[in-house]
Amino acid sequence: MFSNPDFQVFDIHAHLPYKFLLSPHQKHDLVSRYGRERSERMRLTWDFPTSEENPEEASRPLIDRWADELDKYHIGGLNFLTALDNDRLSEQISRDPDRFTGFACHPIEDEDAALELRRAVDELGLRGYKLFGPLTQIPFDTPSLDPVWEFLAERRLPVLIHFGMLGHAGGIVHHPNINPLAIFNTARAYPDIPFIIPHFGAGYFQELLHLSWSCPNVYIDTSGSNQWVRWMPYELNLETLFRKTYELLGPERIIFGTDANGFPRGYPYRYLQDQVRVCRELRFPEADIELIFGNNARRLLKLPVGTEVGSTNA
Repeated sequence: MFSNPDFQVFDIHAHLPYKFLLSPHQKHDLVSRYGRERSERMRLTWDFPTSEENPEEASRPLIDRWADELDKYHIGGLNFLTALDNDRLSEQISRDPDRFTGFACHPIEDEDAALELRRAVDELGLRGYKLFGPLTQIPFDTPSLDPVWEFLAERRLPVLIHFGMLGHAGGIVHHPNINPLAIFNTARAYPDIPFIIPHFGAGYFQELLHLSWSCPNVYIDTSGSNQWVRWMPYELNLETLFRKTYELLGPERIIFGTDANGFPRGYPYRYLQDQVRVCRELRFPEADIELIFGNNARRLLKLPVGTEVGSTNA
């Protein structure tokens, strides 16, 4: 897949199991049935497994199973954004720190959010902060949040914030913080913080490009199936997303991810294949492909760049 045999993919966007609280309307039978129908359609489309074939495999430690997935697909490293809490995420990735990293994930509105973030970084070894825009109930430029932004700026730590459509069918499509432009004032005020926006904006691609035009500290994460393009009123596909982002921002601010989120699905290798194929069809230079699919993430996470990371080749 890569012409340089020493290059290794690093995936910025994966999840350990976590509590994901959306609207109580999701509990209504009509919405639940609608969600199941659409989830099954996606499963068939992407040929994802329905259940564990081997109960013994399912009982193994989760991080060991992820390590096997990285070996299987020759992935150099994987960054987890969520877990049940910061301590459990740290405990999991500490089992294999050469290949796994993690971000803190706790509500930024909490009174002790800045203290918890400092603890997660200094004591637990986490390397950034994960937030969900549509789950954040106050503006990002609210003065009470300044201690969080000041700590992140001081350490130059990345923040990955999900904007746009959130959840499966029946999920959130309207919220004061659903648009990437909701972070504009903060991103402009704290240029030392790298802000990573995943899924090409998940329905807000134009707004994300505008944000990136103004703020050189905004990065775009490519993760997921990006099926949100089907819900746009105009034609949009993975090739267009990569081409426009590359033309406008260059390769240094594009970061590969998959949104890998558990088993029995495991590592969604097809997402990597599709994205590399698009970059090759667009004739991106090899050095730029290596930036997008690993080295940009390593630089933001303060990891060694190049052949020093991981233990397998891709």
